[in-house]
Amino acid sequence: MAKLTPAIAYLRVSGVSQLEGDGFRRQEDKIRSWAKRSCYEIVAVFREEGISGASELSERPALSELMLKIAGNGVRTCLVENTSRFSRDLIASELLIREFHRMGARVIECEGGYDISESEDPTAKMVRQILGSVSEFEKDSIVLKLRTARKRMKAELGRCEGRKPYGDREGEPEIIALMKSLRRKRPNQKRMSYDKIAKALKEKEIKTRSGSSEWKSNTIRRILAR
Repeated sequence: MAKLTPAIAYLRVSGVSQLEGDGFRRQEDKIRSWAKRSCYEIVAVFREEGISGASELSERPALSELMLKIAGNGVRTCLVENTSRFSRDLIASELLIREFHRMGARVIECEGGYDISESEDPTAKMVRQILGSVSEFEKDSIVLKLRTARKRMKAELGRCEGRKPYGDREGEPEIIALMKSLRRKRPNQKRMSYDKIAKALKEKEIKTRSGSSEWKSNTIRRILAR
């Protein structure tokens, strides 16, 4: 049996609809399928929930933690579904990939099986930048279409409302108050972590807006940050 190479998987979804849909499952299935065919063993999976690909590294805790793990335990391969999971912005993507290369780590996009961190290979670099440019074009096209649609709706209806923030619906202000109460620092105690708040809400059988009993720590953090 061939020896398996250890690797870390990185998944990212940027929107609430992707969080509640199959974004993570699709990415992980594709990565695991490629890893199995290519004799890689996935030893850890890092998920970035509801984070834009244009965000700075400091705003992407899962990616920051992944890079610390690579720096600390000797795993030298990161697997992603495609380059857009790193970033849909070409410059941001190039800077991230350059940092992985500086650490001596490889980044493989499993859709095509390319080592996108191979900066010395001009062909690999060209493929990476073409894919990054296409992804950036797709992002800009989507933004333009949404902006045009909002302007049209506003012209026709006089308003254009997006998804209501958490706390706008009946019962949600009370849940936010409970989150704040749990998070509040007590004398001689640390603040309750977002993970523990999520578990507490589940134990109290408090549902998310989508009706799930599984609360995400990042969701709670964003709600309390407003």
